[in-house]
Amino acid sequence: MNALDHTHAASARSWLASAQEAGGDFPIQNLPLAVLRRRASQDMMHGATAIGDQALNLAQLAATGLLQGPAQAACKACAGSALNKFMALGPEAWRALRHGLFALLAEDAPASVQAQLRECLIPLGEAEYGLPAQIGDYTDFYTSIHHAVNVGRLIFPDKPLTDNFQWLPIAYHGRASSLRVGQEGFGFHRPMGQAMPAGAQAPVYSACARLDFELEMGFFIGPGNALGEPIALAQAERHMLGMVLLNDWSARDHQFWEMAPLGPFLGKNFCTTISPWIVTMDALAPYRVPFDRPASDPQPLPYLDDAGHRACGGVDVRLEALLDTPAHRSQRQTPSRLAATSFRHQYWTPAQMLAQHTVGGCNMEPGDLIGTGTVSGPTAQEAGALVELSLGGRQPVTLANTGEQRAFLHDGDTVILRGWCEKPGHARIGFGECRGTVLPARG
Repeated sequence: MNALDHTHAASARSWLASAQEAGGDFPIQNLPLAVLRRRASQDMMHGATAIGDQALNLAQLAATGLLQGPAQAACKACAGSALNKFMALGPEAWRALRHGLFALLAEDAPASVQAQLRECLIPLGEAEYGLPAQIGDYTDFYTSIHHAVNVGRLIFPDKPLTDNFQWLPIAYHGRASSLRVGQEGFGFHRPMGQAMPAGAQAPVYSACARLDFELEMGFFIGPGNALGEPIALAQAERHMLGMVLLNDWSARDHQFWEMAPLGPFLGKNFCTTISPWIVTMDALAPYRVPFDRPASDPQPLPYLDDAGHRACGGVDVRLEALLDTPAHRSQRQTPSRLAATSFRHQYWTPAQMLAQHTVGGCNMEPGDLIGTGTVSGPTAQEAGALVELSLGGRQPVTLANTGEQRAFLHDGDTVILRGWCEKPGHARIGFGECRGTVLPARG
């Protein structure tokens, strides 16, 4: 697990005043990574880190020569339009860049350094984001026991959990080509497909009538492993750069019809969105929590268990999903909160997911993305999808700020995912937002 050091000190401050704003996502203790350019420019996409309300262009920074040694080499690896080369370098290089950026952005940095760095800044409000990596493979897990029970009850009321859920992290391979950055202005068309209406004798081909969001997280793979060589649980986090917010948009009517016997296909492959910023595992170090498994539950098999992982294998990321409808916008209302929970409730951890993914010899590559599955908590208000919140559409959710009701998403609806970490004695850090708007079907 990642150790605490001077970059996590709550007292640390940046010379950039906006990094100290209360409730901000990007203080100097965070230093997340993204790929971006100034909006509406012809500039090449490049790596960046966020500080306050600004993004620091890492390609420009590398050209200044302000960094030296491993930090400079790592910065150069971030200068292109994808972070795969940087991801492949591994934890020592990742930490060297973090420490180098921290020193340059700290309040005691020389005035000459501050002046040079100001020339490398782009306001976050003017940024246009690209995917942070060339994503060769995307795998989505199913690791929230609360989500699994809630959805399982809708289909199999007497036996909501499958026999294998408490023994291994379940997953399917998603479609990497339809991954997009969930940023301001992004929208996707309501998908077409087959569904079996209740009581019908034959399926119909139509636009999805039960479109849903899924409040998830994802993590990016750094160094890979050779084919046939599993990644041990104790080493798993050395292969993980950091985490993002993830929305695995779901066509529930299409999904439930097609998934017997093989699982998700068109119900999931039309669009998945991630937040622009990767919050590194180093930045998340203060917010680690024990991995707890109730004594009455099956205990993980040895390859998914060890003492160090039990001590701090979990991550306490606070999560929320909000809905911004056309009515919200016309009435100038703020988005309505649909759900709020924490990633600490997941039944399986990211390290266990990666260990399971590779135990049969599957090789991972730098830039591969792994989704954690919907994050739901133990109470009704912590359900991470509308199919849970509305009990399969039977009890529509009333939106607090407009009084509208939603069983599933309407055209024009914008779903906003947010995530952050906070803990007494440590700075609050955040993930920014993951946004997406539902556009009418093309069919």
